[in-house]
Amino acid sequence: QVQLVESGGGLVQPGGSLRLSCVASGSVFFINTMSWYRQAPGKQRELVASITTGGSTNYADSVKGRFTISRDNAKNTVDLQMNSLKPEDTAIYNCNGLIRPYVLGPLNYYWGQGTQVTVSS
Repeated sequence: QVQLVESGGGLVQPGGSLRLSCVASGSVFFINTMSWYRQAPGKQRELVASITTGGSTNYADSVKGRFTISRDNAKNTVDLQMNSLKPEDTAIYNCNGLIRPYVLGPLNYYWGQGTQVTVSS
């Protein structure tokens, strides 16, 4: 029953900015770590950024200083602010959540459908 839905992707010029958002809904009792991944054509999926329940963050070296991950625990959302975008940032971005779907239930990973980010002039 858990669903993650991303939004905010689009076409942007190099140096521009985008803000991605991911909302968790359905049977969600507790959300642990939430993350953003991306996958470019011909490339493997890579971890872009993650944030724990307490707000501790981690970033891939390639985006450090340009991207910022944040979350709103009350709204079950996680955002990714992307600044100074480069063509190599072009990819499908997916959010992932480590979620407990019900009381005393197991923690499982859930994926959103993804949103396309294209950085091109």
